[in-house]
Amino acid sequence: MRGVNACRRLAVPAGILAAVVGAFAYVGTVDPNPPGHYPVCPLLRYTGLYCPGCGGLRSAHAFVHGDFLTALQDNAPAVAGYLGFAVLWTVWTVRVARGRPFRIDPSPAQLWTAGALLLLFTVVRNLPFGGWLHP
Repeated sequence: MRGVNACRRLAVPAGILAAVVGAFAYVGTVDPNPPGHYPVCPLLRYTGLYCPGCGGLRSAHAFVHGDFLTALQDNAPAVAGYLGFAVLWTVWTVRVARGRPFRIDPSPAQLWTAGALLLLFTVVRNLPFGGWLHP
């Protein structure tokens, strides 16, 4: 009975991992670099400005293929997100397997800091000297 409960507890983390692996497999297979396979960012299309997510698919494609420097150049915050997801998913899965609760409870200061860093990244990548942050 104990094994059945552990399998039930691990169903959600396993489902989330399957979805993420499926998404990365698709992006790894269907190259986002040539136009036409994915929708264009509406902010970039209508304003010419890069949003914080611009280059995220190219970054994921490079990451899947082991080209980590290109992945960082295409979208560094996205790479940080991939790594952060991997760490959080691992901690979550271990805690769930042990029957312990897992809760992410960032403080307002942490959320504001993350938002400010993302805003700073977005502003700098759209300034003339921030061309090295363009995807």
